[in-house]
Amino acid sequence: MGLHEDMIRMGDRARTASRALVLLHARKKNAILQSMADELETRRKALVDANRKDLEEGRNAGLSAALLDRLLLSEQRISGMIKGLREVADLKDPIGARISRWIRPNGLEIVKRRVPIGVIGIIYESRPNVTADTAALCIKTSNAVILRGGKEALHSNAAIADALVAGGRRKGLPENAIQLIRTTDRKAVKELVRLTGRVDLIIPRGGEALIQAVTEQAWVPVIKHYKGVCHTYVDASADPDMALRICHNAKCQRPGVCNAMETLLVHEAIAPAFLPRVAQDLAEAGVELRGDEAARAVVPSMQAAAEDDWFAEYLDMVLAVKVVPSVQAAIDHINTYGSSHSDAIVAEAEAAWKPFVRDVDSATVYVNASTRFTDGGEFGMGAEIGISTDKLHARGPMGLEELTTYKYVIYGKGQVRE
Repeated sequence: MGLHEDMIRMGDRARTASRALVLLHARKKNAILQSMADELETRRKALVDANRKDLEEGRNAGLSAALLDRLLLSEQRISGMIKGLREVADLKDPIGARISRWIRPNGLEIVKRRVPIGVIGIIYESRPNVTADTAALCIKTSNAVILRGGKEALHSNAAIADALVAGGRRKGLPENAIQLIRTTDRKAVKELVRLTGRVDLIIPRGGEALIQAVTEQAWVPVIKHYKGVCHTYVDASADPDMALRICHNAKCQRPGVCNAMETLLVHEAIAPAFLPRVAQDLAEAGVELRGDEAARAVVPSMQAAAEDDWFAEYLDMVLAVKVVPSVQAAIDHINTYGSSHSDAIVAEAEAAWKPFVRDVDSATVYVNASTRFTDGGEFGMGAEIGISTDKLHARGPMGLEELTTYKYVIYGKGQVRE
């Protein structure tokens, strides 16, 4: 039996599982999630051992330090997965919730209710915790899920998926509600994204090349977790100390993630005083700075930025720096070069941050806070399934509500249309 047939069978099994999931009430799903968390706790050593194999293979393959960090499944991150599962269990179940209701003049009562999407395919790279996060959100929303992680995390993903299935099964998880594609054959991705009638939605999470490949090949609808070219703009009215803390956090706290700052914009009025401070702080942290001509006039040690730097998602300790003459220039730069992910302004003046919030066309816009907060957990959603840079049907961190669609239920008393 070939890969094509295998993927069709996987899709059919997921479709059957999705129909069984719809029948589970919230308490049952919560018990399943808690049991999954218990099993991850029980299998901590197995998870670490599996991850050690991936890390060793990754080092031998020449993965960068940033990619190895994304791949690492530390004790702390395992605890984070377990906590995430329990937090999702504690969240309110959106399935069946009434979105709106109205009565027509003819007496028809129309109710709009949340329902599962059905079968969701997740394609992701590097971070094995995504396996647990996405499975938790899908089960909570009664969606069956097909997971396709990167080959660099194959052992880790398999260990996590096996634990989730074993733990969930004890409390009644339907068979095949969680399936992991275990082949490293890239053709499996093409097969998955073309399972029309079996898979309802594809969510790719990873680098630009992955997103583009999935989008070009897909027949199933795709919500893109596109690259994060995130900006911080320091206005002339900014508190310099606050700006320094925010910039350091946005770039250095975890540079290999999509909500890390990749470009720093500084108002020309504050640049002579602020740029040397932030440049020294970031350089001491190991950040390579690439500045435009005006930035290099203030800090000559910066490398010269090229046009490509303004589009770059470095995912590393590299930062593009530009001096701008106004908040409008910052807005224009972000809307030209950004990826509609996460962008921040540091400003005390309402005349600066108000137009920034209104005009920056991004999924998340911050005033006096780090872009690193773009995360489902930080937004109070529990775990997230991704951060959408699309506008339909979800945008920004995708939590439970974003994994639902809706249907209209109409109650009548014998009405017929004249």
